[in-house]
Amino acid sequence: MRSPLPRRLGLTVVLAFLLAVFGLVPSASADPAPTTLTFATDSATTTPGGTVKLSMTLTNNKTYDVWFVYQTIDPTWLTTQRPDLKYSFTGCSLATASGSTPCSGTGPSNLGANYGATIPPGQSRTVTLTLQVAADSGCNGNIGFYSYYYAEFSDSSNTNGGPVYTPETRVLCA
Repeated sequence: MRSPLPRRLGLTVVLAFLLAVFGLVPSASADPAPTTLTFATDSATTTPGGTVKLSMTLTNNKTYDVWFVYQTIDPTWLTTQRPDLKYSFTGCSLATASGSTPCSGTGPSNLGANYGATIPPGQSRTVTLTLQVAADSGCNGNIGFYSYYYAEFSDSSNTNGGPVYTPETRVLCA
């Protein structure tokens, strides 16, 4: 007597093949996030009294405009554990087609208005914060931040993300 197992196995293979050929199997590729937030610094190190430019780029990966953005930026836990590190945000600028323009809301507050929303589909906005390290700051410590954001689109949908971490800046003694 023959076992029915090979016939069942063969039928399963044929069915799986047909589903794959006609596109009925879910795709393995995922859609990109509706928005992405990335950070960069102009220097990995600085000294007491120095400055570092921290750039934040928000990219709209959706097919609708970004109408509204709310973002926070806060020091990482390790940064807060070094009370001898002294720093502040002293400037903010938005990159535009005609050059940079000042923005407001520096520090751990609502940074959303700084992106100059609306952001059309496929485009990005970059905001640069100036991080000033105090002249009497401690040395041999890292300053880093993390951010959460919320964005609303013209199709009435929204997205949020985070935490997104900045590169750390090492404060060196000269």
